[in-house]
This record gives sequence, C-alpha cells and structure tokens, in this order.
Amino acid sequence: MSMSLEAGAPVPKGFIPLCVPEIRGNEWKYIKDCLDTNWISSVGAYVTRFEEEMTSYLGVKRAVAVINGTAGLHVTLLISGVQPDDEVLVPALTFVAPVNAIRYCHAWPVFMDVQRDTWQMDVEKVVEFVERECDYRNGELLNRTSGRRIRALLPVHILGHPVDMDPLVELAQNYDLALIEDATEGLGAKYKGRMVGTMGNVAVLSFNGNKLISTGGGGMIVTDDDELADYARYLTTQAKDDPLEYIHNEIGYNYRLTNVLAALGLAQLERIEDYVATKRHIATRYHEGLADVPGLALPIQADWAYNCFWLYTVLVEENEYGIGSRALLRALGERRIQTRPLWHPIHTLKPYRDCQAYRVEVADWLYERALSIPCSVGLAQEEQERVIQAIRDLART
Repeated sequence: MSMSLEAGAPVPKGFIPLCVPEIRGNEWKYIKDCLDTNWISSVGAYVTRFEEEMTSYLGVKRAVAVINGTAGLHVTLLISGVQPDDEVLVPALTFVAPVNAIRYCHAWPVFMDVQRDTWQMDVEKVVEFVERECDYRNGELLNRTSGRRIRALLPVHILGHPVDMDPLVELAQNYDLALIEDATEGLGAKYKGRMVGTMGNVAVLSFNGNKLISTGGGGMIVTDDDELADYARYLTTQAKDDPLEYIHNEIGYNYRLTNVLAALGLAQLERIEDYVATKRHIATRYHEGLADVPGLALPIQADWAYNCFWLYTVLVEENEYGIGSRALLRALGERRIQTRPLWHPIHTLKPYRDCQAYRVEVADWLYERALSIPCSVGLAQEEQERVIQAIRDLART
C-alpha cells in the first residue's frame, strides 16, 4: 500500500496510525449507564459532570459542553461581541476551523505569521501590526488598511505547545480586545505554570477523534466570566427564553453535547494526566531516537512552556535529509506508517486569498517541511521503534 491514508479514513490492519483514541477506563460503564437509564440526548447528569470535572482540572469557573470545537469557536466569537464586518487576528498556520468560525459571524480574519522556533502565533508581529498599522480611537482599534474595527485576538495553541500569551493579554487590555484561546490542541499544556485555556476571556477545547481526550466529536467553552458562560449556554440551547413556552428572542443554535458523548468524555478526562505523561514520554523517545538524523528538526519546548505534544511533528530539510517531507510521507506509507503534513496556510486558500495577511513569511516555510508522525497514547514501544528506524533508514536514500 502506497502513500498516506486519507484523513479520517480507517487505518488498515498492520498500519501504525498517526493518532487514535485510547479507550481503557470507565467509557463502557458510563455509556451503558446512559443507555440503561435512557438519558442519551443533550440533557443528563454526564453533561454536567463532564463540565464540572473540566472546570476542576483547568481551574476555571465555568464550562459549557458543545457538539464540537468549531461550534464552540462560533459561539465564543458571538458572545465576545464579534459583529459583521469586524476583524479578528488569527494565525495563518492552523486548522481552518477558527477561520471558518470567524466567517460564520460575517467577520473577517486578518492573518498573522507564526514563529520559526515554536511554530506558534508570532506575538511580536501581532503587537507590531496593532501599533504600526492600526489606530485606536474612542475605545475602538481600527485597521488603517481596511477601515474595519478589530474586535478580537484568536491565538491557536497548535500541536500541544502554548502560544506566548503574556504579550497578547497586555495587548487585549490596552486596546479593549476580546482574547479568545483556541485550545483545541492544547489541553494539558501549560504556559508559565498556567493551564492553556485559562488566560483569555474565554477558550475553546475540542474532543475530536484524534484529540488527547475524545468524545468522537465534541468540544467545550471554558471561562471565568459568568456572563459569558450563561450567554454561551443560552445560544447553544436554541436561545430559549421561557422554561415552558417556546419563546426565542435571539437566533440560537443546536450545539449542546449529548449525555452519551459526555459520558465518554468524562471517562477520558479521568485519565488525562496519564495520557499527557504518555505523550511526553513518546516525545522524549523520539527526541532520543531522531536527534542525530541529518536534516531533521525536532519540536522544541520553550523555557516557559509545558508541551503536551498532542502531535509529534518534525521538519524535513530535503537537501540534508535526502528527500522532502512529502516524499518521506509516501515512503513511510509504503512501510505502513501513517503520517500527515501540517495544514495548508489558510491565507493562500481560495476562500481567504483576498483577506489581509500581515508579513506572513514563516508559515509557508513550515508547511513545506512539516510532517506529523505516529504518537497515539496507545503507541506500543515496538511500534515507535519501527517508526524511528524507518525514518533513520530513509535518510539519504
């Protein structure tokens, strides 16, 4: 079998998958309880328990469980005051979901570059853009190029490493901007000892099938702001204004997580510390096994960061390694090892080519070189050694 597998496709027998869920706790017990008691829809004890346990784990006041991370991002932008024709600063190198969510609100993304070392949103360029390319008048930050109001900052903690948040927190405070953390890939990571998802006004988590903990599909909005949490719960439950009568004074959404999926998520959350430790152990072994391979750059952990290593991603320099990242992807596929590239920089995609991109230089460079390799929580030692040996064997071939 050649090349890589299509994203989301079943992994054939004998393949080492990129990143799949780990089911080894109370998942069956809790789901059976939902079925036995007939609490299977969006109302039930497990939804509440899942939210409460997440607030305890992160150290935040409130959580609202939703059907997926994209729905969470959509609602979070709305409750943060993002209006049609507003702008939101977002990294060019990320999964497309946060950018799509901006457009769901009829607002516009302004694309920021990423850093060459951590691969996260380049906060220095963000500050530079705000201070050099915008005007702050009457409590509003205005983009000189477009004339639109900039309403929010949307950093995305990609691959498990946190964004450098302190400059963004200061920027948001100085210019009255909403700070929304996309922590969909960062659950379990820390920034200067603080949990990712706790530093903005509000944050969004994802429990998609390949995330650190999974509900198959699901997400959560987390915040310390009671008003934001109440508004999020209101919008995600069809904006019902009367407990009995069907009165709706706003447009709402059917975005509430079901009790069955929350039961799965609760069981997963009970094992999260073990899962994070396992991910970091896998990363350590890859560091040991691949550190001396010419042309291969391994992910770093900044001094102020605690990386949960959701996906272990390497950079391939073709001239030194011998083949490029996509050729390596195909070669590993031939050896029944699943890998995948990073996302295509969004400012170059057809729906977003006309959107403003500010000094985006590194994102394309990373996209061409990056390759994520197997790192499931359940990755067996012999499987990881097989991946390491294959990558070593393919160097300079």
